[in-house]
Amino acid sequence: MRGFVFALLGGAFITLQGVANSRISQDIGTWQTATITQFAGFLTALIILMFAGNGNWQRLRKVNPLYLIGGTFGAIVVFGNVTAIHFIGVTLTVSAMLISQLGMTVMIDGNGWFGINKQKMKLPQVIGITMMIAGVIVLGL
Repeated sequence: MRGFVFALLGGAFITLQGVANSRISQDIGTWQTATITQFAGFLTALIILMFAGNGNWQRLRKVNPLYLIGGTFGAIVVFGNVTAIHFIGVTLTVSAMLISQLGMTVMIDGNGWFGINKQKMKLPQVIGITMMIAGVIVLGL
């Protein structure tokens, strides 16, 4: 249940972040907005880390260096999200992002990338993704 709540919060905040970033970028530019957003996120995470303090920095050396670039994906997420909102609006942007996320997760699960156990996509998942794509097409009409 907690995982579901965190997923809902994450989804809501991605949308709020996208809308706020879209407004900021109209005044200062998209990459400037991405920079400010990433820095604000860093500061927020640092403050939470200082209070929560769980984790183990000593194990950082065991992390695959490839995985340490994950934060750079955030800059691309912000840029893509802001730019898409300018062109197609919030609803279509979030819908397209969800489809893209699902597509990428299918590839990650199916290929076992990043050390994830391989998962086969079953008929219910195919139907769900197809319905989401159809929904985005309807939204865009």
